[in-house]
Amino acid sequence: MGIAIVGFIILIASLVLVHEWGHFWVARKLKIKVEEFGFGFPPRLFGIRKKGIFYSFNLFPIGGFVRIFGEQGEGAGSPDSFISRPAWQRFMVIVAGVFMNLVLAWAFFSFGSFLGVPAALDDDSAGANVRDVAITVIDVAPESPAGRAGVQFGDIVLGLAVGDDEKTVETVDDIQEFTAGHLGMDMTIAVRRGGQDLMFTVVPRQHPPEGEGPVGVALSRVGILQVPWYKALWVGLQQTWFSLTSVVIGMVALFTDLFSTGKISADVSGPVGIFRVAGQAWALGLSYFLQLAAVLSVNLAVLNALPFPALDGGRILFLAIEKIRGSRVDQKMEHMAHAVGFILLIVLMVAITYRDIVKLF
Repeated sequence: MGIAIVGFIILIASLVLVHEWGHFWVARKLKIKVEEFGFGFPPRLFGIRKKGIFYSFNLFPIGGFVRIFGEQGEGAGSPDSFISRPAWQRFMVIVAGVFMNLVLAWAFFSFGSFLGVPAALDDDSAGANVRDVAITVIDVAPESPAGRAGVQFGDIVLGLAVGDDEKTVETVDDIQEFTAGHLGMDMTIAVRRGGQDLMFTVVPRQHPPEGEGPVGVALSRVGILQVPWYKALWVGLQQTWFSLTSVVIGMVALFTDLFSTGKISADVSGPVGIFRVAGQAWALGLSYFLQLAAVLSVNLAVLNALPFPALDGGRILFLAIEKIRGSRVDQKMEHMAHAVGFILLIVLMVAITYRDIVKLF
């Protein structure tokens, strides 16, 4: 548990700090005054001042922030104030955070590809670049026999047994055939999880719900696919693009459901859900953890790009309105919109976190 917590903190902190560093770096390049770069969130523990910038180290290590002179409307007329700069420079500072999250995802995907990434294999997949091939659980229905017994995503299936009838599995077909021949019986599933061998007892259902199967698991022949270093950057870029398009499509579906039904999709997770998944990925190994980190970085980029007040996309929306009108939006009105947007985001996060906690019990 302790290692999982450390891994979760490192994961979230790296995603947020890289995002904030994007704002910081572009502001510095454009000679806009940066007042503070914070590691973690207040209360402040200590800090140092270097070249006019205060670098603070704060109590809560999950994330960070950058404070830019003029972002709240102060310093109008001052050449080094954010508010005094032309719209294109303010746009560059705002969009830099989103861009850096995509760059970080590319780096994670590329490094993961070089180390070796988990991938579903065809039955005839083979070659020097594939290792650690195993039949792996890729999904578990929560209320199924497997879900209730404790089988988890990422478990490697080693064998099955009913009484003295034992089966060492090498393919998904082996599992399906053995299970079909022992419906309604106590069946033991031997799995490996994080280097530990575990045993679970399930009773395969004769009439399972549609799409679940007798035991309630989805299985795949998974191996670690290694890409040569000279191909890893290109593969990482392809994976980043695929993840980006998938997240955008998923986000559109999410808001379509939200506005049509008034409910948040069950697939949406907050910090508690992310912690649970991060712990599982950490236990499975660095390759899995890097894949998760990359996907979360893409999610953070897309989320921040949404044209909603308090997010980077919301600030870009006000810049667009400014360009269309030919004059700036009233600062008090914009600040009020961002404040309301922030409150709504907090309420949404609390609701999602509450639901994640309820799921645990």
